[in-house]
Parts: sequence; structure tokens; C-alpha cells
Amino acid sequence: MTSPATTSISARLGTLAPVVAVAALLALALNSSGYVVTVIGLAAIYGVFCTGLNFFMGYTGQASFGQNAFACLGGYGSAILCGNHYWDPLVAFVVSMAFAGLVAAVVGYPTLKLRGHYLAMATFALGLITYEISVEWTSLTQGYMGLSGIPPLGVGKFELATEKQQLVALAAILLLGVWISTRLRHSRFGRALSAIAGSEPAAQALGVDVARYKLIAFVIAALYASAAGSLFAHFVGFISPEVYGGAMVVQSFTMLYLGGVGTVWGPAIGALIVVLLPEALRHLSTAFFASNTSLREMQDVIYTFILIAILIFAPKGVFALVAGWVRRDRAPGASS
Repeated sequence: MTSPATTSISARLGTLAPVVAVAALLALALNSSGYVVTVIGLAAIYGVFCTGLNFFMGYTGQASFGQNAFACLGGYGSAILCGNHYWDPLVAFVVSMAFAGLVAAVVGYPTLKLRGHYLAMATFALGLITYEISVEWTSLTQGYMGLSGIPPLGVGKFELATEKQQLVALAAILLLGVWISTRLRHSRFGRALSAIAGSEPAAQALGVDVARYKLIAFVIAALYASAAGSLFAHFVGFISPEVYGGAMVVQSFTMLYLGGVGTVWGPAIGALIVVLLPEALRHLSTAFFASNTSLREMQDVIYTFILIAILIFAPKGVFALVAGWVRRDRAPGASS
């Protein structure tokens, strides 16, 4: 039989392991070149985005193909307020989030009455409309030319001038976002979302206001997406419509399902895998097959093969697979 001490240790390991992994990657980046810092920083930003998307798709069991719209609002909000009106980056960051949340509430109220693929197509249309606005409203967004000169995050005269300082801030924001997600999941609100994901009629019969909770989850996901969009703008210093286009939707879905949809740490882990794995393969192919161009070009095939293998052998995601190992160790029949 497993002792209570062993059970407690296993539970803590399952919770702390992702935190240790993020800390290890952060330490690696801080001792590496600027390119590595940029790649891990982008992974952290996508981790924030997917954590929010997981609220609506994982916890609530709904489909949304339009979260890039709110990332676009956050990114362009920060870029325009800071670049054109010289706002403080932190104030612009918060105001952009508030605006994205308001838009989500207004748009979500009628849209969330739809279900299934109708809801998916409606949210997809939202992303397309926002993308077209960012392309065509050239007097405000500069269209495909994009907006540059966006200052890094900071408060007042204090500015995160270097990429490594910004990376520390991004890691802290990611951990904060996951912590908030964890607290909400295990709250009464999270239990209501789980009931909705299981069966909307059953949840309504239990007294859950389904429309209200779905709208709140949609707004929370929009806040996370807006934060990610703003963080990208401040981290890179440049944005254009392509950043928040359809590729962002596809990539975020890949991250979410590889990491584990509906799990707490799955979105962040999936973001790290999808962003870091191609770079690792590119580095290895350059190191070992520098003289063979055909073998170096096989890295995309290898990358795709690895992703398919993960989906086959871990259909519920990498984090769900690891969590299953931890639960197996904690099972009453396991040896101490």
C-alpha cells in the first residue's frame, strides 16, 4: 500500500514538476544567446494565450476559432496607445485587456447562444473580421506594413530594456496565469464549467446558469488572449496582421491538444513543445548534417512525425500522460 507521505510527495511532484521545468528553461535561456531568449519568450507568450483558450475549450467544452481576434485587439491596442499616444506600457496593457474583455462580452452574448459547429464558425468569422480590419484600416494600423517602435514593458521610468529582463517578466506572467487558472478550476466557478462541459441540459437542471457561465469563460479567455497579444507587441517591438492571422489559430490548437486540453499545465507545456521542438531539430540537423542539404530539409518531416506520435501515444496530451503516471504511483495497490 502507498503510504500517506508517498501520496503527498507524488501529488506535489505532479504539481511542481512543470514549475521546475519552466524555471530550468528560464535558467537555460538566461545563460544563452539572444536567439534562444527570443524563442523561449515566444513560447511563454503562446503559453499565456493557450491557457486562456483552455478556459473556453477545455474547462467549458466549447469550440472557439476566433481567439486570435482578441490577441489582435491587445497587440494593436498596446502598439497604438504606446506608439501614437505615448502611454505608459503597463497602462496600455491593462486598458487593451479591458477593451478586449468588453468586446468579448458584447460579441459573446448573442454568439454563445449557438452550439457545436455553428459556434465554431461564428467565432472563426470573428477572427476573420478582426484580421480584415487590421489589414484595411491603414490609417490606424498601417496595414501589412505593420507598426514598429513599440516600447518594451515597463512602469513609468522603469523599463525592461533587455530581452532577458523581459523573459523573466514573461515567465512570471505565465506562472501567474497558470496559477489563476488552477484556482478558478478548483473553485465553484470551475465546477460549474465542468458540469457545462459534461452536459449543458444536466448542468441547467442542477441550477447552473449556463449562458452566464459560458459568457464569463469566454471573457476570461479573451483577457488571456489580449494579454498574449500585448506581450508579443512589447516583446518583439513590431506587429503586423499576419501575426494574428489564421496561423495563430492552427498553432494554438496544436499546442492545446498536444499539451492536454482541459488540464492545468497542458497548454503551457504544449506551447513549449511546439515552439522549441522545431528549433531543436533545426539545430541538430545543422550540427550533424551540415554538408547534406537533403537530410537537413527532412527536419519538417521529422517534426510532423513526432507530433503525430505524441497524439497517437498520448491522445489526451503530454501533461495528462504524466499525470496518469503520478496517479498510478498513488494507486492503493502500488508498492510503497
